[in-house]
Amino acid sequence: MCKYSIGIFLSQYKLIRVNLSVIIVSMKLSMDEVEHIANLARLELTEAEKEQYRQQLSAILEHVARLQELDTKGIPPTSSVLPGAGRLRSDEPRRSLPVIEVLADAPAQKKNQFRVPPVLE
Repeated sequence: MCKYSIGIFLSQYKLIRVNLSVIIVSMKLSMDEVEHIANLARLELTEAEKEQYRQQLSAILEHVARLQELDTKGIPPTSSVLPGAGRLRSDEPRRSLPVIEVLADAPAQKKNQFRVPPVLE
């Protein structure tokens, strides 16, 4: 049994203690799943990289499983825990860059537009 607990700060600075032995669920990815994810991302990985990513992705999934176990019914949705986060400059219209300047470093262009390889196979 796990001796550790974690303190989780929620809105209104309320602290909730959660026993880690209760919420940790094993979510280990198989090597086939990692290879499938790498294929979707168009990554060519060595066997060592596959094992490294298997461990890292499994740890992320385990952490998400722990987060899903928390009772958040009384907590209002927030986008940030920091006060005033998300303040942006005012949206004022400005002149855009000239097309010639924008396309100056483009590897390929056609009819004053960026030319990119097709993304559908």
